[in-house]
Amino acid sequence: MAYVGAVVGAGFASGQEVVQFFVRYGIYGLKGVVLAAILFSLLGGILLYLAHQEKISTYQDLFESIFGHRLAPIIDLSLAIFLFLGISTMLSASGAIFQEHLYLPKSWGVWAAFLLVGIFLVTGKKGLVLSYNILVPIKLVLLLSITLYVAIFMKGNSLVEYTGLISTNELNFWPISSLLYVGYNFALAIVILTEYQSLTSKKGGIVGGVWGGFFLGLLLLSTYLALGKYLPAVLAYEVPMLFIAGNISLSAKQLYTIVLWVGILTTALANTYGFTQRFSHLIRLNYKVSLFLSLILALPLSGFDFSVLVGHVYPVFGALGLVIITFLSSKAIKDIASELYYNIMQYKSVIRRK
Repeated sequence: MAYVGAVVGAGFASGQEVVQFFVRYGIYGLKGVVLAAILFSLLGGILLYLAHQEKISTYQDLFESIFGHRLAPIIDLSLAIFLFLGISTMLSASGAIFQEHLYLPKSWGVWAAFLLVGIFLVTGKKGLVLSYNILVPIKLVLLLSITLYVAIFMKGNSLVEYTGLISTNELNFWPISSLLYVGYNFALAIVILTEYQSLTSKKGGIVGGVWGGFFLGLLLLSTYLALGKYLPAVLAYEVPMLFIAGNISLSAKQLYTIVLWVGILTTALANTYGFTQRFSHLIRLNYKVSLFLSLILALPLSGFDFSVLVGHVYPVFGALGLVIITFLSSKAIKDIASELYYNIMQYKSVIRRK
């Protein structure tokens, strides 16, 4: 649930991420969805394996383990910048919902998210974990219900026909787009999942990471298929999934507004919690003061359109996520190989004694 909660935030639930990284490539986006699903499952299991193997419970300790003392601070700083920009993106997403679908000023949505995130995170990690345990299962069921209904029962345009209108050069970028998507989403998931090392057994953590990746893939597929039926109209919306829900009924749209709002809050909580922890350490102020300073500093960037932030900020930090994934996978392979070698040598030793 923590894995799903970290990844399925405003960008995902709004449909904006799925449109920009998958749907825009037409039928080729389906290949990207499959690639992303496989990577999410593998990486979820690998991360929890390393967290338990190395007794790591914070992402800073993880960076120390996989990057070493010299490189770890640079990666840590880069991720802190991403987390900060993520706060602004979530505030902007809240404003987009208020403006496009509630017909209220964007600033109202920004300030509503600002206050709720502040209230939830005053209690720190306790509030973060509690919110995921309660909110994510609800979000998961509602999101799947609506996207699967649209994907299976609603009539729409052909993804194949739309693909024919896309230039060949652009279509060739689907693998890069999929990798960048996994990269920046997994970078955020690391912040949350490492905190769960102390809450799970080794086996339970690994299985939870793999299943979390599976559900992310299922959600990604259902959302991709639903959005693909409304090409090219969905390309014009800041929150395309609300547009799709509105095509079912007014009640469905209202229900999805709640789903999206929950998505915004869970991702905003992850971004804000992760950044505040580092910010508090940097400026040497207590957690609560640092929390509200972080939110205040993120306000100016929230004035930009949500789609602009997703389209420009996320791909850049997707590259950072790919660097983290590369080092993480390398470390895991070495650890697993070392463990296997040790077990084989122990087995040989037992055989010789006999």
